Amino acid sequence: MPSLEISVESTVLEGELLESEAPESVDALRDLLPLESTLLHVRWSGYATWVSLDDDALPELPRENHTAYPSRGDVLLYPGFKNESELLLACGPTCFKSPAGEQAGNHVATLDTSRDTLRSLEATTLEEGGLDVEFRINE
Repeated sequence: MPSLEISVESTVLEGELLESEAPESVDALRDLLPLESTLLHVRWSGYATWVSLDDDALPELPRENHTAYPSRGDVLLYPGFKNESELLLACGPTCFKSPAGEQAGNHVATLDTSRDTLRSLEATTLEEGGLDVEFRINE
């Protein structure tokens, strides 16, 4: 079964792709990856991190399996309905927002990662700034 792998510095996070719940979004994610970028702390959403995506990198996507309130370890693909395109990784209590207000992203994966690992990742991006990150799919 394919999985999403996220490498942040020396930490590797892995989780289940939600292919049946968000098929078009998971396909778009497959086409986008592998992706090397900078993982940043969210500005508006609570305990989460995010990666900005090139607005031209994604096709037009429907809202599928979308939520504004992801659970810890949920990965959302936001195709830029009201704001820039991004991948969001919820590390704790999160309400996905931007200056444009509350928004819902397509829930494409759920990581099998400890609460402490996610809490540490979020705190590091808040206190120290961006971290090198790579997203890829393991087939």
